[in-house]
Amino acid sequence: MKSKSSSIWINFRSRFMKNNHLSQEQSVQIFSNMISNKVHNGFTLEERNDELLFAVLSKGGKAVNHSLNFLIFCLTLGLWSFAWLYLTVEASKQKKVLVAIDEDGLPFEERCLVA
Repeated sequence: MKSKSSSIWINFRSRFMKNNHLSQEQSVQIFSNMISNKVHNGFTLEERNDELLFAVLSKGGKAVNHSLNFLIFCLTLGLWSFAWLYLTVEASKQKKVLVAIDEDGLPFEERCLVA
């Protein structure tokens, strides 16, 4: 099953290949759609620049159910501790994404490194 953002991207690519260029208004519209899709998926907008057409979005870490993990830890005689530790470390990471339009008018998205 294709996600909404991938179908938008495929539709955009097919239109772009036919026209070979995008107007400024089309680029801004695609840029705004990409941001709204990210916000709909739980990201928060940290910075947006409509002149250079880039935005930085972030998504906080998820909460880990430590009560359930402790129960599984006890039932597996401690073997679950490795998975529990991994889940705790991965869930606490914050994700940042850069969404932008390049000089050709094509949208792109990159992960930002978070220290």
